[in-house]
Amino acid sequence: VQFVESGGGSVQPGESLRLSCAASGFTFSTYAMSWYRQAPGKERELVATISNFLGPTKYADSVKGRFTISRDNARNMVYLQMNSLKPEDTGVYYCSGVIGGKRYWGQGTQVTVSS
Repeated sequence: VQFVESGGGSVQPGESLRLSCAASGFTFSTYAMSWYRQAPGKERELVATISNFLGPTKYADSVKGRFTISRDNARNMVYLQMNSLKPEDTGVYYCSGVIGGKRYWGQGTQVTVSS
């Protein structure tokens, strides 16, 4: 099982970024996928989850209305569209899924929101 994130960067408040995660090593379409983030000095937190087969999505209250999680089961990809970014969105963003009872993580991609 492998997750590889990309798309992070440095932006100003109010701008947008789209994160991508390439998954491999398992039957992607049958598992829920999530994005987590970890800010400096803070614990890792759940940002968004999407069920398998383009099912329901869930978001942390802090990102509702600004972030959108999506997936492309044909390409084994999961995305996080982040709009109206705020400085408090700064952190390392991780793609994750529970496969065979074990949670797997990508290496993370850095998002920095600063003026």
